[in-house]
Amino acid sequence: MTRAILTLNSGSSSLKLGLFDEDLNALAMGHVDRIGRREAAMKLTGSDGAPLPLPETAPEAFATNAAALKTALAAFHADFERLEIVAVGHRVVHGGIDHAAPERVTPALIKDLARLAPFAPLHQPHNLAGIRAAIDAFPGVPQIVCYDTAFHRGHPFVSDVYALPRAYYDKGVRRYGFHGLSYDYINGELARREPGLHAGRVVVAHLGSGASICALKGGKSIASSLGFSALDGLPMGTRSGELDPGVVLYLMDQEGMSAADISDLLYKKSGLLGLSGISNDMRTLEASDHPHAAQAIAYFAFRIKREIGAMAAALGGLDGVVFCGGIGENSARLRAEVCANMDWLGIALDPQANAQNALEIGSDRVRVLVIPTNEEIVIARAARQVLSQ
Repeated sequence: MTRAILTLNSGSSSLKLGLFDEDLNALAMGHVDRIGRREAAMKLTGSDGAPLPLPETAPEAFATNAAALKTALAAFHADFERLEIVAVGHRVVHGGIDHAAPERVTPALIKDLARLAPFAPLHQPHNLAGIRAAIDAFPGVPQIVCYDTAFHRGHPFVSDVYALPRAYYDKGVRRYGFHGLSYDYINGELARREPGLHAGRVVVAHLGSGASICALKGGKSIASSLGFSALDGLPMGTRSGELDPGVVLYLMDQEGMSAADISDLLYKKSGLLGLSGISNDMRTLEASDHPHAAQAIAYFAFRIKREIGAMAAALGGLDGVVFCGGIGENSARLRAEVCANMDWLGIALDPQANAQNALEIGSDRVRVLVIPTNEEIVIARAARQVLSQ
């Protein structure tokens, strides 16, 4: 029997799974993409990156995150019958004020994290559903969680607070930042590959169905485009991004919308989907010749560009930009639009390197890198760390 750590990372429209041995070598990876859509599909790869055979699946196998998780776990069981799962590591989007370090799951912890669901309604329920499913699938096996908000917990006060009465800050109404596992991985890769750049001022753009930007100074997060919830900052696949709070008041007072209506609008019907009226998927928008698709992409790029400038101001200068996440790693068009006319900040792209998704795509003073992120290995490291304790 091979002792292994399983990782589960359930996003708003995707599910990622990883299998690692006790030395954290990857045994297999699984990815379910476009959950809830007709195009939804699962990909399994072995330790060498080669595709593994896929089981027959029913049409509803990927209709919801819960169904996708059940289907993927069954596929892993079929391919790795002789594995002993010694721990299951989970990504949890929101840890709130009280949870930062990785920790073992208890009934009390699940209840505590469930209370944070209103802060991240697209993610927290899926994260907790994954934990419950894994408890059922692997009874008695330690379940360990690590938090997307933890990486940003050392923010200076000015990056952590809203200009509301102080009592709200004390209650937890503050800027948490998210995508911390991704930023943790990129930060570690910079330290390993580019120690000089890691010691400097770097803006990391995590661009996917969820999108955000983080300012790193000497390897520490000092600011994030995301705040109290996963709605702030950049527009995303279906989320609005930054919004004048007066718009919410207008929707309530003039449109007669309830809190549930507004939540549905801002989380599920806005962003790239709302702007284009076509899709929340960048691949679909880039393939479309409809002007609304181009406008949605242009707005996305403009907001990323603006946020990079804001983060450079927070950092007091800029030494590097890193693109990661599904869009950041794969969309040469989006990267080119973001970096166009940014020479005033020292940013320019090498068109050929950008088209090839090369590691180094910059051609000016500020270095521009594309580094594929790996949240699964961060989760596996956290699980092993807690087990060792």
